[in-house]
Amino acid sequence: MTHTVPVLLLLLASALWAGHVEPVNKNSKGVALKGYDPVAYFTESKPVKGDPATSAVWEGATYYFASPANRDLFQASPAKYVPQYGGYCAYAVSKGHTAGISPNAWKIVEGKLYLNHPFAKGKFAKDVEGAIRNADANWPRILAQ
Repeated sequence: MTHTVPVLLLLLASALWAGHVEPVNKNSKGVALKGYDPVAYFTESKPVKGDPATSAVWEGATYYFASPANRDLFQASPAKYVPQYGGYCAYAVSKGHTAGISPNAWKIVEGKLYLNHPFAKGKFAKDVEGAIRNADANWPRILAQ
């Protein structure tokens, strides 16, 4: 019982520290998708590292592209190519929180790109529809925190 109060205080402090979630998962330099080309997931069916010299900014995040053609496709319709839930782990969002991703843990479902943490990829795959339904419901609440 003597450890209960410190543990509760630690949990409360952690919850308060978590604070605001940025709408786009980006690194300290403002780069989204760990520098991978969002268009390549759709055009090449694989993650492709982007080139910093071929970039575009959307919603405060910089995206890198493997080619000027991919950048042009993105600029014509960014919402078509950006990952869901700001590029955070889709499975984590389905559980009510955010987590980092691996560009290699991805899936396109009904024309939308979903990324996951490597450890969550299998969990997401077990119930894709349920995870997406839950994440869609949770995402506005996560952003409002």
